[in-house]
Amino acid sequence: MSRYVDGYILAVPKNKLSIYKKIAEKAGKIWRKYGALEYFETVGDDLKSKWSTIKFPSTVKAKSGESVIFSFIVFKSRAHRDAVNAKVMKDPYMASPEAMKDMPFDMKRMVYGGFKTLVEA
Repeated sequence: MSRYVDGYILAVPKNKLSIYKKIAEKAGKIWRKYGALEYFETVGDDLKSKWSTIKFPSTVKAKSGESVIFSFIVFKSRAHRDAVNAKVMKDPYMASPEAMKDMPFDMKRMVYGGFKTLVEA
């Protein structure tokens, strides 16, 4: 069965990575609680590829002192993603004002998309 993936790229100030990690750990538990199959938050390590003209840091306009975060959540299908995300958005924490007020990154520079699986190996 082909799975479905939501992907995110964003820039987080390096001095706020520990704050972001706590938020991401909480978010991961919430997404998994409502049915996400897998939840990943990764931090850029090797982003100076000579093979591409557009780099991850430039995609999110990362500034000096910021780390690039690549996150993805795996679902059974797009319909499953939609159902899980609807439940997540109604979760008491996610629906609370404090969930969004102290985000340690600029949400206007976040890149997001939903992806159909092409190959699973």
